[in-house]
Amino acid sequence: MEATNLPFIVAYVGMAIMLAISCIGSSVGVTIGGNATIAALKKNPTIFGKSMILCALPSTQGLYGFAGFFLMLNSLKGMEQLSLGSALAICAAGIALGVVGYYSSIKQASLVANGINEMSNGQDVFGKTLILAVFPELYAILAFAATFLALP
Repeated sequence: MEATNLPFIVAYVGMAIMLAISCIGSSVGVTIGGNATIAALKKNPTIFGKSMILCALPSTQGLYGFAGFFLMLNSLKGMEQLSLGSALAICAAGIALGVVGYYSSIKQASLVANGINEMSNGQDVFGKTLILAVFPELYAILAFAATFLALP
C-alpha cells in the first residue's frame, strides 16, 4: 500500500462506518415502531395511518448517514491528495454521525412506540408524540451538520 493512499483509506473507512451504523440504527428504530404498531392495531385498528407516520421518523437518521456519505464522497472525488489530518477529520465526523444517528434513532423509536401504545388506548397523543420525537432527532441533525465542517 502506498503511503499516499492511506489518508483516502482512513476517510473511506469513516464514511463506511457512518453509513452502516446510521442505517442499522434506522432499521432497528423503524422495527421498534412497527412492532408497537402491530401490537396497537389489535386494540385499535383505526390508528394505522398515524402510527405509520410515527414509525417512519427513526428512518431519517439513516438518510442523514447517506447524505453525509454522499457529501463526503463528492468532496473526495477528483482529489489527488488528501492530508492525513483531513482524512482523520472525515473519519471522526463519519463515526460521530454514525453513532449519534444509531443512538438517536433507537431513542426516538422508543418514544414513538410509547405514543403508538397510548394511541391504541384511545389517547389523542399523535401530535404531541410527533413534537416530542423531534428532540432525539435534533442531535442527529447536529451531527449531520458537523460533517460539513469536516469536509476538506
